[in-house]
Amino acid sequence: MNTKKITAILVLLLMFISCATNPFTGKKTMAFVSNNQLFPASFSQYNQVLSENKVVTGTSEAEMIRRVGQRIAVASERWLNANGHQGYLKDYKWEYKLIESEQVNAWCMPGGKIAFYTGILPIAANETGVAAIMGHEVAHALANHGQQRMSAAYLQQGLALAGNVALMNDPQKQQIFNQSYGVVSTVGGMLPFSRSHETQADEIGLRLMALAGYNPDEASELWKRMKAKSGGQAPPEFLSTHPSNDTRINNLKQWAPAAKAEAAKFGVTEFRPIN
Repeated sequence: MNTKKITAILVLLLMFISCATNPFTGKKTMAFVSNNQLFPASFSQYNQVLSENKVVTGTSEAEMIRRVGQRIAVASERWLNANGHQGYLKDYKWEYKLIESEQVNAWCMPGGKIAFYTGILPIAANETGVAAIMGHEVAHALANHGQQRMSAAYLQQGLALAGNVALMNDPQKQQIFNQSYGVVSTVGGMLPFSRSHETQADEIGLRLMALAGYNPDEASELWKRMKAKSGGQAPPEFLSTHPSNDTRINNLKQWAPAAKAEAAKFGVTEFRPIN
């Protein structure tokens, strides 16, 4: 058996034995790194970020971030328990911090560590806007997107190594491979992979905000404000890690009725006032 066949078999075997099931989609996903390894590293990195930045405390905005975060976390647990995933969140250690910064950003690390930057609050505009952002970021963590991105990066590096090993006796072909592999694997693999995660987090986040009592119709309005903030300047979608603003706005509008219907199954038929 030649080197190429051995490499292909090893890669397929590794992918088969290193998979986890996404509770929201039911699909198998790459999991070369376990949450037992990922969560402690995530918690440590989060503490480092907090130590290096000014954390806002004792303000109405900081309290809003905590309040919305807790509601989204409760909604997440309700949904997971109702869908047969009891105990899924047992290793999560929820924390919600507001950081003083002009960055228009928010994130949730694997394991439930959340940060909002004050620079994103004007675009959120209100608590419902914060809930739309919070739902999206929490969805990334719940769907193990961090774990999948790390696994995909390992796979990308492994295939690059395998290609070089397979072509080691033909330096010319090896050079051509190395010149093209980075672009092809990024544009044709990693970027679409990232965009699919963003789309998935948009849809899951919409459900979570609705279940937490926030009107999902406002998520598309949030992204209209995001688009206005960017001035419409963005790379072509196929060269971006994220779907275009227009794609997201249209998707969120289409998914909002389903999010409301999902919330209604849990008795949530009215939403908090937008203020």
